[in-house]
Amino acid sequence: MTDTPREGREPGGGPGRETGAESGGRLGSSARAAIRAVASGFSEFESPVPGAAGPGGREEPDGPLDWRGYGAARERARERTGESESVVCGTARIGGGAADENRDGGEGGKGGEGGEGGEGDGEDSAAGAEAVLISFEFGYLGGSLGAHTGDSIAAAYAHARAHRLPLVSLIATGGSRMQEGMVALSQLQRVARESVLARRAGVPQLAVLRDPATGGGWATLGAGADVVLALPGAQVAFAGSRVRPGGADPAAYTAEGQHAAGHVDQIVEETRLAVALERWLTLLTGGGGGPAPPPRALPSRTPSSRTPTHAATPGPQSPGTAGAPQTSRTQEEVSQPPQPPQALPAGASSAGPGRRDAQAVPLSGQEAVARARTVRRPRAAAYLDDYFDWREEVRGDRCGGVDAGMLCGFGRRGGRTIAYAAQTGTATRPAGFRTAARLIRTADRLGIPVLTLIDTPGAANDAEAESAGAGPAIAEVFAAVAEAAVPVTSLLIGEGGSGGALALAAPGRLWVTPDSYFSVIAPELAAAILKRPEQEAAATADELMLRPQDVVRLGVARAVVGPRDGASQSDAA
Repeated sequence: MTDTPREGREPGGGPGRETGAESGGRLGSSARAAIRAVASGFSEFESPVPGAAGPGGREEPDGPLDWRGYGAARERARERTGESESVVCGTARIGGGAADENRDGGEGGKGGEGGEGGEGDGEDSAAGAEAVLISFEFGYLGGSLGAHTGDSIAAAYAHARAHRLPLVSLIATGGSRMQEGMVALSQLQRVARESVLARRAGVPQLAVLRDPATGGGWATLGAGADVVLALPGAQVAFAGSRVRPGGADPAAYTAEGQHAAGHVDQIVEETRLAVALERWLTLLTGGGGGPAPPPRALPSRTPSSRTPTHAATPGPQSPGTAGAPQTSRTQEEVSQPPQPPQALPAGASSAGPGRRDAQAVPLSGQEAVARARTVRRPRAAAYLDDYFDWREEVRGDRCGGVDAGMLCGFGRRGGRTIAYAAQTGTATRPAGFRTAARLIRTADRLGIPVLTLIDTPGAANDAEAESAGAGPAIAEVFAAVAEAAVPVTSLLIGEGGSGGALALAAPGRLWVTPDSYFSVIAPELAAAILKRPEQEAAATADELMLRPQDVVRLGVARAVVGPRDGASQSDAA
């Protein structure tokens, strides 16, 4: 097989297609129905020679194992589906006009909140994005992977690398083809190798889990992708339905179960899939352009503030305690596009000469800690909404863990993509650190600059967190930041609790807000260690030099950012 497109063969064309059961199911069991649902202008690669390779490369009628009836079964599958194998591969354009009628939204941002921000990305995606597609034909022997399936997939990956095109897999498979034995199973090694080569080449990989997505297809093309989307209710598991333990929880084998465990990034309705893919392709192919500018400081909410448009992520006052919900910007503030913030000199007030307001830097360590812990301070969700035009989140550490207190994903700002990892004020758990490390490394491979927002009283320190690998997880983030070739920009927006906060801080590119502090240890804990009375905690806070202007003076941060727009960012403090 070569990777030369066969021009003009559109999805659904040719005899035997879209008949019987093929037209049913999620995106249909038909590979071409799935392609047509998300893309236009499909140009198919040449198909492999029908048949299954035997020992020495010979084509055996019943395959490499001489499995009785296998050749006849393949012939029936070809007649029923019109396909010569279980995958259809080629290039197509995702989005643009093909997705207009489905255009919806994603995660917040200036285009809107909570899934209503689709209008903010019109310029980015007006023409759509060209991609290499691998679409499984479930009607052909259950979408199983055989030797020639591996040929097709390898050629698709080679084309993606050669032409620097993102690769999208539309997966509907029961796993490896039993009738080809180890020859079929070994294709998983080929696919894994191709995926690694794509990563090294900086080629984005997206997977869409149709129904079912089980066995080797899930364990390679699916779980190995940079971003994994799944259709609601789809079977997603390594174990197929006929080989699972009798008493197994069926929810664990679904898209929703895998999403809950952090193995699937998003559950996407079929009607929104074209839009979701278009947005993700825009994000994963739109990096470059230098470091991300630090966000501006957002003002704390006061009792007289207007009613906010939506709530942000709550943050606790200390590890293990729940905080009250925080608020994001008012609608009037949402309509104002953010500009690079003006740096505040130490001791300055954003209210002007001789006046002190909520954006002045704190006078004491105790004030710095109180301001960082107040429920009125904006949390990460508000900062992300203010900073990005629109964004999409990734979920989980791919090891079975999810930390709701760590927001990770990719967003568009000023026509380019910036990745983000943002603490929300909670004690960060090991899964949160691993998710952040995963995000930073993915962004680094794809040449996308990174923004980190720091806000945690510290790493979770309960027994469960230690058993889950708190130390190794923090080490992963330190290493991901240290080895990143792309620039990482960090902003401390609240509590900077010891190593759990420092892990996300970029050396030499850390800014701080007036409502923040950074400390080697919480002042209360320091006082307790020193056996000082409780009333001396305030003095201990001053001794720790944890105020934002102290952190700048110590050379740990570059500047205290201010709230005003229109001024160029200064490194002085």
